[in-house]
Amino acid sequence: MSPITVKNPIIWADIPDISVIRVKNVYYMVSTSMHSMPGCPILKSINLRDWEIHSYVYETLEQNEAHELVEGAHIYGKGMWAASLRYHKGRFYVCFSANDTNQFYVYTTEDIDARNWKRHVVPGLRHDPSLFFDEGRTYVIHGNGRIMITELSKDGTELKPDGVNQLLLESEEQGMALRAEGCHAYKINGYYYLFFIEWPKNGNQRRREICYRSKCLFGPYESRVLLDDDLNFYNNGVAQGGIIDTPDGDWYAVLFQDRGAVGRVPILVPMQWKQMWPVFGINGKVPEEFEANLPEAEVNAMSGSDDFQSKGGSLPLHWQWNHNPDPALWSLTKNKGFLTLEAGHRTNSVEFARNTLTQRTEGPWCRATTSLHLEEMLPGNRAGLVALQHDFGAVGIEISTSGEAFITVYVRGEGGTDKRLDSIPYHKSSIWLRADFNFYQLKDSVTFYYSEDGTEWKSIGQEHQLNYTLYHFMGVRIGLYHFATEQLGGIAKFQSFYYDSPNVEGAINKP
Repeated sequence: MSPITVKNPIIWADIPDISVIRVKNVYYMVSTSMHSMPGCPILKSINLRDWEIHSYVYETLEQNEAHELVEGAHIYGKGMWAASLRYHKGRFYVCFSANDTNQFYVYTTEDIDARNWKRHVVPGLRHDPSLFFDEGRTYVIHGNGRIMITELSKDGTELKPDGVNQLLLESEEQGMALRAEGCHAYKINGYYYLFFIEWPKNGNQRRREICYRSKCLFGPYESRVLLDDDLNFYNNGVAQGGIIDTPDGDWYAVLFQDRGAVGRVPILVPMQWKQMWPVFGINGKVPEEFEANLPEAEVNAMSGSDDFQSKGGSLPLHWQWNHNPDPALWSLTKNKGFLTLEAGHRTNSVEFARNTLTQRTEGPWCRATTSLHLEEMLPGNRAGLVALQHDFGAVGIEISTSGEAFITVYVRGEGGTDKRLDSIPYHKSSIWLRADFNFYQLKDSVTFYYSEDGTEWKSIGQEHQLNYTLYHFMGVRIGLYHFATEQLGGIAKFQSFYYDSPNVEGAINKP
């Protein structure tokens, strides 16, 4: 097997809080999805470099007002995050907390390809958990600074009555902007290893990876900083994640790095063992490019084009809804060859529009283009293309109270209201809309365009600044939206969606 070239980041898209396992010759990765549905994505790879979206653990997590964007309720910055993926004695496990429900979730399946996960709910939060199996017992290690160990039933699906629930260790507190969290636990060659992220206020003042080890699960533990490097990217530290071995015995760490508005991106770091300590990187640095003894595989983008002609009426895996969708108000079959979105809920902001269909953006640049048929939209309806983040920007069609159509650009205004930046009368029954994203060197901007025929384009509005904030806690997403500010029942029909980025084979920069 000839070595392959690995370039970091391995995915320049929002895949945060990653947990990776290997089952025989196949690797699986789980990532945070928060308010996106279906949720808890499972990615698959044969070489740790090239990943594809394999499935989701659940279609919806809960059915309540916040998960369904009812009257301003939402789970932005909440929902599921920092899941732990494990494989033990023929069974796959995913566990995570949701801080909006104050519950701990454990999903299990014996066939990850069948996508029939069984759900188990345990009261209470276990922050950034790591599921851990040891000597016939099952634990979850969790917490921030104060790291706890809690015993579960042997099958991991509930708390064990009178089981262990105690403080395992306390990480450094003085001079820390972020104490140790994001645990990934392993037992290797007689040692227990706990990997964490932390963020000191002194020194390089960036996130870094730290490891605690002990001969006994319950300690005492000694610690060592494993990685304090920013991959030459604006002092944004590479940290939080776990380690994985290959069938040939090589070791890697899979961590992530903040990359501005595009989100938090996975980084693959070569690793060695020295005196039973893991050693990350090359001379303490994360290589931007390196050779790895791994098999070749197909390169996949995390997002993709869609002609909306799925025979089964289902959407490709790169699509996720913003919060829970209303299944009665979207269809791929009512109007063949179209994604039909009916305006069945009132709101005054695209941020709270039900049934906004989204997918990730990718760096260093990407482009989204769609065609919209507006003849069945009603007064007060707004439909189009959104760069969805707290500081969103949206281009689309708005129908006035008198029934006239306008091309508009909206952004977040003061007080959280939508602010109209531009408005141009439009007299045709269909329109092409485009969003050009630029994430190169943290430019983090989007520019909007429209066209009557998909060939001749005109810019509208102004270049809009995108920002990664904790309000959404997610990289900017591309979204197709339609909602009512007045009358319900209007219909927007999206005929096609084109996605273009350096990761798309034959990228042509236009539809």
